[in-house]
Amino acid sequence: MNPVNLNQALERVYHQLGSILPLPDGLSDQQQAALGVLLDQVAMATRLLMATRSPAQPLAIQPTPGFSQPWSWIDYVSCGCLITTLPGAIVAGNQLATQLLQTEQSSLIGNCLSDWLTQPERDRLAHWLRQTASTGEVLTLETRLNPSAARWVEVELDCRLVGQVDPPHLCWSIHDLTPHRQAEDRLQQLNAELQQQVESQSAQVQKVLTFDSMLKRITDKVRDFLDESQIMQAAVRELTLVLGLAGCNSALYDLDQGTSTIRYEYTSSIPTSQGRVAQMDRFPEIYNQLQQGYSFQFCSLFPNPMRGHVAMLACPIFVDPQSSQGMDQAVLGDLWLIHHKDYVFSEFEIRLVQQVANQCAIAIRQARLYQAAQGQVRELEKLNRLKDEFLSTVSHELRTPIANVKMAIHMLKLVSTQERRQLYLDILETETAREAELIDELLDLQRLEAASYPIHLALEDVHQWLPKVADPFQFRTTNRGQRFTVHCPTLLPPLTTDFGVLQRILSELLNNACKYTAEGHEIELRVQDSLCLVEAILMPVMVFTVRNQAEIPSDELPHIFEKFYRVIQADRYKQGGTGLGLALVQKRVEQIGGIIQVESRQGWTTFTITLPTQAREARR
Repeated sequence: MNPVNLNQALERVYHQLGSILPLPDGLSDQQQAALGVLLDQVAMATRLLMATRSPAQPLAIQPTPGFSQPWSWIDYVSCGCLITTLPGAIVAGNQLATQLLQTEQSSLIGNCLSDWLTQPERDRLAHWLRQTASTGEVLTLETRLNPSAARWVEVELDCRLVGQVDPPHLCWSIHDLTPHRQAEDRLQQLNAELQQQVESQSAQVQKVLTFDSMLKRITDKVRDFLDESQIMQAAVRELTLVLGLAGCNSALYDLDQGTSTIRYEYTSSIPTSQGRVAQMDRFPEIYNQLQQGYSFQFCSLFPNPMRGHVAMLACPIFVDPQSSQGMDQAVLGDLWLIHHKDYVFSEFEIRLVQQVANQCAIAIRQARLYQAAQGQVRELEKLNRLKDEFLSTVSHELRTPIANVKMAIHMLKLVSTQERRQLYLDILETETAREAELIDELLDLQRLEAASYPIHLALEDVHQWLPKVADPFQFRTTNRGQRFTVHCPTLLPPLTTDFGVLQRILSELLNNACKYTAEGHEIELRVQDSLCLVEAILMPVMVFTVRNQAEIPSDELPHIFEKFYRVIQADRYKQGGTGLGLALVQKRVEQIGGIIQVESRQGWTTFTITLPTQAREARR
């Protein structure tokens, strides 16, 4: 190499490395030629290394004079490097490339890079080769080499067109991604472990918060409510939902009877047991421990017929015997938690259930004390109210006729005409009868309760007898704008009963119907025969039904047959009364061997009296 060519080689190295190497003095022509070739290869290797680290233009390689294949520089590249023809045939490769391809140098030359790729990647490679050859763009591909070998190698391929070489070639940089993938996998594993630890700790914290929240809800109910059933039902529901149970129930003990009765229950996946009564002496291994205040979990040796094999936790509901002061039993009941057969309740869960049981014990005791106190208050209030109402009603009912009688007598002394005299005589007669009626009702009630009221049986045709009862009410209902209808078939069997008592019963019911029915509404009296099962024998009966278009409040309906009880708010015409009418009706129906029933719904009130067509002995 002459000095001019050597200086050009130094210039190329300068462009790559950014400095000029000092040229030793006294070199022969042969030494200068060898040094020039070496510098050219250093320049090309440097350009390739720089190209593999950042996008670059296609390589422009100047062949060194005297060398036909200037590829020896690829051995100095720090990654796998292959030189291929444009169709993909390998013409050169460094040691790192042979290691990545798991082959020998002799097997590498002449083969195609696609031989180490899967079929889909081969198709992509062919497309790349055409694109690189036509455009000269730098292309990058992540793929897997050696698909037929035992170990796959994930690599990144960078492909660049080698310029100024005839024919054109492709330079492939092969980067082993295995360490990178291993680092990523390890990082993902560490992240997963860390995430698992965080989730575990978060789950524990959330569990504690959930348990505390549940206990607070139950405690709030104990503080805010005095209804035992509401608090206990909330407790078994909260335990089932928060602990993910198959079911939870609470039983209350009757130590005098030796029984445990399931009163409250909440289930999610097992049949209900609410209402089941267990004899405690049949299961001493369970109830002896519970009565001593011990909690325990167990599994039955034999499967339950309804639940199968399950895991159970039993916890007593008890109060301190010293604090109970002898007012009630120390052990009030228990809580049973039911889970799947392989579940083991943790110490934390057991303590939680014990705290819930303590709250339940407080709730039961305070609810029972409150109920007892309220019951006594209600009884006293009721007795006092009945006494006051009775005295007030009787006094009023006695005083009003007497006042009217006194007024009529006074007016009789003053009036001079016969017409006015007759008017006051009628008033005197009416009020005297009213006074006598009240006294008779009081006496009748006393005799009926003492079962000393005589009855007089008679056989009559109901169709002919009924107008005696219904006709007096036709005039009254017409004056008040009420619609009164009577339904009585002509072909009814004869009835044997005390018709005087029956008339007083129906008259009282119709009188109440007129009193509580609004103008324009309906009143019905219906009679029909039927069959009724009495002591497993079908017997003929006569059914009398009095219906009126008015409704009795549901909370007052159970009390209407009580003595001196009146539904004052429904008295549209302010007729008043003693509150003895329906009490007498019930007693009289029983006296003639019948049954009376009442229902009030959908705007109608219906009284139904069922009498045997052949009267039996009066009930004593």
